[in-house]
Amino acid sequence: MPYSTCQTGSLRRPFHPGERLGLHQLPTAAADLILLGDLTGRYAAGSYSKLATDGQNVLPRADRQGASEHGHRITAAIACYVARTGGTVDQLTQLLLHPEHEGGQHARNIALRSGQSRALAYVDRVWASASAAVSNTTVLESRHHAHEVLAAVRDRIETTPWRGERGRTALRVLRAHLNVAEIVGGPLHHASERQTAEEAGISRTTLRVVYETVLKPQGWLRRLRVGHGREGSTWYLAEGSPDRHSIPVAQSRFRTTQYPPDLALEEWPTPETGTTADLDSTVIGRLMGHDAFAHRGLGSAALVIIGALHARAAQTVAELVGSSSVSRATLYRTLRRLADHGLVHHSGETWTLAPHALEGFGDRPLEAAAEEIAELARGWDTVATRHGTAGVASRRKAVHAAERAAYQRALERLSEHRSKAVVIVRDGRQVVVPTPRPDEIPPAWHAPDGCVLDPVTGLAAPDWRIATDGRLILITPADQRSYDELAAAHAEARSEWESAA
Repeated sequence: MPYSTCQTGSLRRPFHPGERLGLHQLPTAAADLILLGDLTGRYAAGSYSKLATDGQNVLPRADRQGASEHGHRITAAIACYVARTGGTVDQLTQLLLHPEHEGGQHARNIALRSGQSRALAYVDRVWASASAAVSNTTVLESRHHAHEVLAAVRDRIETTPWRGERGRTALRVLRAHLNVAEIVGGPLHHASERQTAEEAGISRTTLRVVYETVLKPQGWLRRLRVGHGREGSTWYLAEGSPDRHSIPVAQSRFRTTQYPPDLALEEWPTPETGTTADLDSTVIGRLMGHDAFAHRGLGSAALVIIGALHARAAQTVAELVGSSSVSRATLYRTLRRLADHGLVHHSGETWTLAPHALEGFGDRPLEAAAEEIAELARGWDTVATRHGTAGVASRRKAVHAAERAAYQRALERLSEHRSKAVVIVRDGRQVVVPTPRPDEIPPAWHAPDGCVLDPVTGLAAPDWRIATDGRLILITPADQRSYDELAAAHAEARSEWESAA
């Protein structure tokens, strides 16, 4: 489905839903794909090969598996074209099952192998995925258009009220994804959970909670493909649903100071913060990964307040409540902490950032008394040290590095496992078909010093040895059984096989 977000070309003629969909009503690229198939190999990338567990070598896939993956990608692309045009699933089925259309070869193969009903069910599933992808994506006509889309997403993020601690954490995660998308140059990007957590300056557990409770339900992020191995997940960044921007909170938090009651109506109508915000998310994205803004440090509230003051200086508390979407109580408490470091100045009813506050250096105003500022900040590292959060990011990266290494070792152990045993069913139970006996190996494969010659290359195979009784034995780090245990298991399987035969 990611290919549907990057198609170019315009329709030759407007299409009306009541008429029959023809190739002349589709873009040129779509018509060529349906008639001639994937002549350029655009949809074949990764279909006929896969990455090995070491992350470097490329292993070939089976021909049938690669062709099936290639054909599915072509079918999905055609479905996205038809959905973007305004067609229907019946019109897609007609295009795919036409005997002269090369692009529908995969669907016709399914019909030949498994029947017409299976093929129609497959087309319905592809159409459902294509319709969902097209309804939530934008056609990118050029690189300049992609940057315009990202700029619109950034503006939407900066004007959306992110209320509560969970909402402010969601803002950090969304800004981390936007950083990656801006580097890639489009809303379609790849990012792993650990990478995003390190960029946002939060834990991986908190990241998953924010994904499931805020960003995914509200349409800000869609995961198109789950990552595997060294490949991160595939994400699509959107502007979110306009009617679902309120951040969900727990039931026990409904009646707090953020939701003042209306005694006349006996209800809790609207939050204290405004419906629109005004933040500089670029500043937030630059500072959020620092230890000073970690949990139990200055926190996310300080981030959004700094972003609001950088976007528009000299704001009153009432104005900051609306621009930062922070409640009045939290705002006073956070401003006091920032003022203790000399990062913000209070003049009358307005608050402003210190001249070098974005670098973490506090400044004492000329009219301030000696006891008003506890201790001026001398960089974000000093602020993190005072709050006891210094080294949180480095420890998190070390944990993530250890998790990645353990995951790669697990993949390597799985790759060393032998193929699944061949079984037959006799009287309702499965009987394992034993492999050839080791003593049936030809003597020409035996080499001195107990080594075994590979019959293909003629070189010694490192994982094979000849036991003292002259039989062949496979020794790998994943196999912890002794030779006697292997011989006993083989004898038992042989006995079961002979009795069943």
